[in-house]
Amino acid sequence: MEPRVVKPPGQDLVVERLKSRYGLAGRCSVQVRAQVDYLDIYCSGDKVVSSLRCYSDERKHYTTPFCSSFKHLNVTCLDDELDYLHDWKKQETEELIKRDHKDTASKITKQSLKDTEKVALPSRPGTECCNDGKDFSLQHVTSPKCKVSSKQSLLPHQINQIYDELFHIHLKLQCETTAQQKFAEELKKREHFLVEREKLLFRHENALSKIKGVEEEVLTKFQIIKEQHDAEIEHLTETLKEKNKESKRLRSSFDTLKELNDNLRKQLNEVSEENRKMEIQAKKVQARLDNLQRKYEFMTIQKLKGNSHSAHEMKSLKQEKVPVSKSFKVPLNGQVYELIIVFMDWISDHHLSKVKHDESDMDGDKPLLPSSQRNDIQEKCVKLLPLMTEQLQWMPFVNVKLHEPFVKFIYWSLRQLDAGTQHSTMTSTLRRLGEDIFKGVVIKGIQDNSSENSIESKPKTAAFFKSSSLSLRFLSTLIVLKTVTQADYLAQAFDSLCLDLKTDEGKTLFLEYQAVPVILSHLRISSKGLLSNVIDSLLQMTVESKSLQPFLEACSNSLFFRTCSVLLRTPKLDLHILEKLSIILQKLSKIK
Repeated sequence: MEPRVVKPPGQDLVVERLKSRYGLAGRCSVQVRAQVDYLDIYCSGDKVVSSLRCYSDERKHYTTPFCSSFKHLNVTCLDDELDYLHDWKKQETEELIKRDHKDTASKITKQSLKDTEKVALPSRPGTECCNDGKDFSLQHVTSPKCKVSSKQSLLPHQINQIYDELFHIHLKLQCETTAQQKFAEELKKREHFLVEREKLLFRHENALSKIKGVEEEVLTKFQIIKEQHDAEIEHLTETLKEKNKESKRLRSSFDTLKELNDNLRKQLNEVSEENRKMEIQAKKVQARLDNLQRKYEFMTIQKLKGNSHSAHEMKSLKQEKVPVSKSFKVPLNGQVYELIIVFMDWISDHHLSKVKHDESDMDGDKPLLPSSQRNDIQEKCVKLLPLMTEQLQWMPFVNVKLHEPFVKFIYWSLRQLDAGTQHSTMTSTLRRLGEDIFKGVVIKGIQDNSSENSIESKPKTAAFFKSSSLSLRFLSTLIVLKTVTQADYLAQAFDSLCLDLKTDEGKTLFLEYQAVPVILSHLRISSKGLLSNVIDSLLQMTVESKSLQPFLEACSNSLFFRTCSVLLRTPKLDLHILEKLSIILQKLSKIK
């Protein structure tokens, strides 16, 4: 509800009209009018006089001052009440004037005189009480009122009372105006405060809109970062899987090496035990040989008839004794070695190279040689191999061209032992043979003291595994694979074999020397560290060349498929080995 606007003093038309009507407009200089005129004015229906008359009648019954009753009136509703009383009184006065103008005038005159005398004393203290609650302006106005009352003694007391009431109304209106002005100032302050709040609200709205935009941008960037994070996690997961696979491979290789090491340790223990037994047996044999030699000497002496003859015989026997460890010079006739080499070459090509009988037996075909003849050949090879191993020490003094037939004879002799049971006494011989072939033979220079100045010749060497000749190197590699059990020697031998098989000549030598069984002997799970090298050497032979078809035919036997079957049953086989083996089997499946 809008506050009622209170007009300042001097702007109320009703108050001004009352002042002009009762002669109070100027500083109390109103002339005293006649009683009849006052009656006419009183009876004219003025709303203020009628209202005050009602209040004067009521003051007979109440001891409280007239001004105190005005304090309880609502100032905001005063104008409405005055208008209503004015209309009602106007009608009443018209009726009274028509009836009994004279009687009413006399009664009113008498009553007013009585009221003036009775209320004069109580009205003054009431006025002073009212004036005590106001400010200094109210006290300043009381003095002219006394002057007016003294000058206008004939003026009715109600007019003075009306004047006092109007003056109180004027003061109240001033207070109300001051309150309205304060309220207006407060409203301005509140309006200014609301404007500031509105500006602040606008700033907050702008800030919120900016924050909303920033929030959307942050959400977008967060989504991008989240996607990048997910992609990075996926990449790291894949990398971790690869690392796990690599770790599993390394663990498998480590287990294989550990198993191989355990096997080698067991073999070393077995070989050590066997060596100890062989040493004991050698001592026994040496003692028996000494006994037999003494017996033979004694029997020889008994047969001789003379001391001289016996002494001569003993000297001859001592000269016939030749220690094995004593070294001799190479005979000057080199044609003997050439002749022996020719015989070895002929025997190797026409007799020893026929080792397919064991494969024929496996496939159900008839053997190439009778069983008795095979056994005879194997026994002769067993006798020859120790001698051939000893002769390797003399190879540096022989022509290099004679090395290849000699090594080829050794290789085919070893292949003959595959067909039968290998003797336990040949283990140390084969190991020594393989080491000499792998390392080569080196003989230090011999010092010649025949001349005055001693001359020491240069050391002589015979290289087999490290020879520059492809054929000799290939044969030496196959011999190492047949005799050596050390993993490092075997790894180097397979590396050399893979390099040689990259050439057509190497593939031809592989087929000529029937190397498939030699390679298959290492294609087993116990040689897990060498499986990759073995498969690589076989895979080199599957490359498209003129040697491919003969190689596939050489692999088409029960030995090859039985070896592959045993290998494929292994539960922890490497995936790369399976892939390479499947390529070889796929090539074999295309044979017509």
